[in-house]
Amino acid sequence: MFSRPSLCGTVGKLCRCGTSATATAAGAPSTAAPATAPVVRRYQEVSGDIITPGQVRGIDHIRDPRLNKGLAFTLEERQTLGIHGLQPARFKTQEEQLQLCKIAVNRYTEPLNKYLYLSDLYDRNERLFFRFLSENIEDLMPIVYTPTVGLACQRFGLIYRRPHGLFVTFNDRGHVFDVMKNWPEPDVRAICVTDGERILGLGDLGACGMGIPVGKLALYTALAGIKPHQCLPIVVDVGTNNIDLLEDPLYVGLRQKRVVGREYDDFIDEFMEAVVKRYGQNTLIQFEDFGNHNAFRFLDKYRNTYCTFNDDIQGTAAVAVAGLYASKRITGKSFKDYTFLFAGAGEAAIGIADLTVKAMVSEGVPIEEAYNKIYMVDIDGLLTTTRKVGSLEGHKVNYAKDIAPMTDLGEIVSTIKPSVLIGASAAAGIFTPQILRTMADNNERPVVFALSNPTSKAECTAEDAYHHTDARVIFSSGSPFPPVKMGDKTYYPGQGNNAYIFPGVGLGVICTGTHHIPDEMFLIAAQELANFVEPADIERGSLYPPLSSIRDVSMNIAIGVTKCAYDKGLASTYPEPQDKRKWLENQLYNFNYESSMPVTWAWPRMPYIKTRELVPTKLYGKQKKEKEEIM
Repeated sequence: MFSRPSLCGTVGKLCRCGTSATATAAGAPSTAAPATAPVVRRYQEVSGDIITPGQVRGIDHIRDPRLNKGLAFTLEERQTLGIHGLQPARFKTQEEQLQLCKIAVNRYTEPLNKYLYLSDLYDRNERLFFRFLSENIEDLMPIVYTPTVGLACQRFGLIYRRPHGLFVTFNDRGHVFDVMKNWPEPDVRAICVTDGERILGLGDLGACGMGIPVGKLALYTALAGIKPHQCLPIVVDVGTNNIDLLEDPLYVGLRQKRVVGREYDDFIDEFMEAVVKRYGQNTLIQFEDFGNHNAFRFLDKYRNTYCTFNDDIQGTAAVAVAGLYASKRITGKSFKDYTFLFAGAGEAAIGIADLTVKAMVSEGVPIEEAYNKIYMVDIDGLLTTTRKVGSLEGHKVNYAKDIAPMTDLGEIVSTIKPSVLIGASAAAGIFTPQILRTMADNNERPVVFALSNPTSKAECTAEDAYHHTDARVIFSSGSPFPPVKMGDKTYYPGQGNNAYIFPGVGLGVICTGTHHIPDEMFLIAAQELANFVEPADIERGSLYPPLSSIRDVSMNIAIGVTKCAYDKGLASTYPEPQDKRKWLENQLYNFNYESSMPVTWAWPRMPYIKTRELVPTKLYGKQKKEKEEIM
């Protein structure tokens, strides 16, 4: 929805260009061409953020979303560009347009209709869309991101209008680079890719998962100022195992079961190589919503050979650990005093646990002791070395305890007595009233994070958490919840949203040309986010700053990532900037309109220099005379 090349009005021109060029090459006489033959154009008029005035027609300023300003074109611009009369006589400022956008979006009551309005706005006027989003992030974040983006993915076949990203299918194996070349932007710096196998908590949505990378990259621009033409959403379509989608006549992806095994891995390898060949080694590749069994494999496989990270693992981890950092200001305890229990042992839970271990180690806790403080529950019960069911593959083995197996979450909470209960299970309501009361009985200020998305998959609601702990809970969620009133006080639970993390990390990585992204950068991001939490935020019940401050948070994170990149020798942009904030700010996207008029400037008066008399030169007369003499 929110990322697309400037394709408007160019396809026909390019086709006509090819026809004209062919005719000329065949030796057709110029007199055969009709008087109305179109001007030959062998280029895309608008590419990147540098506009060549001589290559853009006046009408392109209306047709192309990057150039269009709606009624904000001045009279001089309209007349000079040849678009005067194509618009009403009214002249508006961008501020007036923003007011109209707010009125228009608020007319809709259904979130999906708001989503579609914003999609249409982006297709018409890029700068207005991003300014509207960035200045109203608290209201619009739930529309362009979770939870509404989940609904948009479920209805993708119905609402699909035009390409906003690249679809690379398994049928394109051996030609992935050829598909990559079809994206018209040459300066892509950040790619968000999904195979659609695990979209939020909704499961396998196949090609309909395109809404996720599109929404993520919209936030790259709105929250961190990364230029939109540098962002590319991609779906790697290898099929789907969702029978409902396979039988759905509106499904837009490959109608086949998922490709697995060696063929799947080789295809992803080809994709990664094609990205580097097309856009360079330092292109940021963000993996999003891959299945648990693939997410860690690909992160471990590619993290030291490509510039890549997995937001579900590392981004979720950073925002959750930031909440844990903030919780210490309420409990008065350090990490070594906490006991952690995770409900869920997938990529999000493992990622949070791994970064929590790094946070404890940074505070002087021995690594073995740090691992021992974390317990984890999967679908088969508590991770133990003694259980007879369930597997301990991959990173799970680090958190398996040598104790008797248990399967009931309530019993596990009563036995282990955790001070921190974190839900990343996508199992709605598993934090029962009894479990919440047990947490309150065992802790003066119990910490409860219900992080699963969307809201319908949350382990408990904010209201339940406050009600069953006598409002002593330190609560955070993955999706937004309404305020909760307890007695005379109203609590505003904070949302542990990855959007606090990945835009700032992306900005720092892109600007420095970082080769690889170590976990230390995400720990830095967590610390920077926690440092932004004010006492007033904690007082109102939130472990995170208001979403309205997220652009400032992103900048602080980008500065921390930039310092880390240069300190660790991971940056490729030199020389190292001394004033990193100013250096980063100079590279940000401009949300405001710019003049559509070509830049003009005066020349100094030329000095007077007397020239010699002009004597005509005869070109052929001398040669003719010499020939006559010879004859």
